[in-house]
Amino acid sequence: MRMDRPRLILSLFFMVMMIDGYDLAAMPLALPYLVQEMDIAPSAFSGALSAVLAGLGAGALFIGPLGDRFGRRVLIVGSLSLIAAATIGTAFSSTLVEFVLWRFLTGLALGSCLPNVTACTAALASPARKAATVALISAGISIGAITAGLITPLLVRLGGWELIFHAAGVFILILAVVLFFVMPRNETTHNQTESAPATRGSILAPLSAPYLPATALFVAFYTLNVFVLYMIVSWLPHLLTEAQLSLEASSQLTAFFQGGGLAGGLAISWFIDRGRGVFAFAMVYGLAIAAFFAVGAAGANGALWAGLLVIIGAGASGAPLAIMALSASFYPQHVYSAAIGLAVAVGRLGAIAGPLVGGALVARNYSPQAFFLVCAAPLLGCMALAALSPRVKKANAA
Repeated sequence: MRMDRPRLILSLFFMVMMIDGYDLAAMPLALPYLVQEMDIAPSAFSGALSAVLAGLGAGALFIGPLGDRFGRRVLIVGSLSLIAAATIGTAFSSTLVEFVLWRFLTGLALGSCLPNVTACTAALASPARKAATVALISAGISIGAITAGLITPLLVRLGGWELIFHAAGVFILILAVVLFFVMPRNETTHNQTESAPATRGSILAPLSAPYLPATALFVAFYTLNVFVLYMIVSWLPHLLTEAQLSLEASSQLTAFFQGGGLAGGLAISWFIDRGRGVFAFAMVYGLAIAAFFAVGAAGANGALWAGLLVIIGAGASGAPLAIMALSASFYPQHVYSAAIGLAVAVGRLGAIAGPLVGGALVARNYSPQAFFLVCAAPLLGCMALAALSPRVKKANAA
């Protein structure tokens, strides 16, 4: 049975999200091998870990909105080409400065790509299934990160840490070529009438009076959650090696964290569609905080770590997927893409701060349990913001 073009494009968008998730996970996964090879303290890589996130914010804020003017096909294909080049460039890095430069360029391209892919996804989805479709396509990020964790040991055995980046770069380039031929050239015109008022000043549209309360909640909620996410994901392989687990086991255990994120994001989105989003957010955050306290008992027990990381991942990694799905009900289509770009851009401040704060804790020799307990406070803040979301939605409806 032949797949129609919208479904084919959505499938390719899922693959874009997958490779983006892989690329974001690549540097943290390569970190233990780089530390061994370069004989540098892990905290010295804080800049390289944060650079991709700084670039992502800049790309989402300044380049992503250009999709409304020049076409999302141009932005997506061009961004993927730059991601491929910068990812391969990372593999040739030999100094900390080079890592920072290439990872910043990677993030810049990711930031311009992700909002346009998400906006195209929302436009292609049926209104009744918009939240579920956005969440499902965005879940590709978790799948990509899971894949990275599972195949990193094999790639390192075959070609060293460099192959982690070479393999991704080649695949991204192939994906860019396929999308160039599959995406319609006039993909921005079928919503032209709706989007016209916001085209030129689209980045300011979510800050206008009708949408400002929703935007404030959306941006704060997303930013606080990604602060925790990147604080954990950037240092998780290192924390697991500190818990006396092998490098191979540490890489593979990150897949359980991302797997929990995938399951958690889809589960929360299911509850959101049924009007019980606050309950779902409270459950995943509460369980994650409980798991933080249980980390001290895990020791070097890989099975126990796997179970705890699934629970922690549901809250730290899964909730951002559901926040994006939740926000789809806050805005009309012509404002939604700008709102995503704004949330991603401001959220990068939290994402940049996360690895830096985590690096400061690592430099002070915090134990894995102490590290995770620091993450409990921002997750409590996320619970409070989730509780406010029904009020914002009612205000928008009024």
